[in-house]
Amino acid sequence: MPGWGWALLAVAVVVVVALIVWRGMAARRTRSLQERFGPEYQRTADATGDKRRAEAELAARQERREKLDIRPLPAEARHRYAEEWRVVQEQFVDSPSVAIAAADGLVGSVMTDRGYPMDDFEQRAADVSVDHPAVVENYRRARAVAERSERGEASTEDRRQAMQHYRSLFDELLGDDGRDEPTTRESTAAGAGDTDNSRERTTR
Repeated sequence: MPGWGWALLAVAVVVVVALIVWRGMAARRTRSLQERFGPEYQRTADATGDKRRAEAELAARQERREKLDIRPLPAEARHRYAEEWRVVQEQFVDSPSVAIAAADGLVGSVMTDRGYPMDDFEQRAADVSVDHPAVVENYRRARAVAERSERGEASTEDRRQAMQHYRSLFDELLGDDGRDEPTTRESTAAGAGDTDNSRERTTR
């Protein structure tokens, strides 16, 4: 084989190896993002309609999150917020619309104290999705109900579900530093039951 033939063969081999390496890196990146974001990965892929764009967006969220100073709440603040949530939950019995607005504000206060920037809602949800991908969609749904509730367009059942959605994020925001506090997973089940009972009393 002439020299130029060997050169072409060498180039072809390099291209094939580079393609294999690139595909391997892309597959690892995909797996990493899927593991990090869980259901939020598929939601973003569906929203963008393009896997590459979705992964670029999720990677950008990670980079932004790494620059934020997200910190755990001190025990005193966690207990205080737990008590405030209990009051909001009780308020749902007599005034679901007021309770939903209060729950939205309470979650926002916790996020602020944790260090999340309170930009527009979509950016806020994107920031939260990095640390709490399993419940960020609940946050979006709860916020949508809260907005409908302000316009008087949400039913009691809508508001009950919104309270549960807010609660799922609220518990994670308070409890993700690894310590057991009043609003951890044991109380989540009880809280959901309380809201169910509230609905029954409200609709009688």
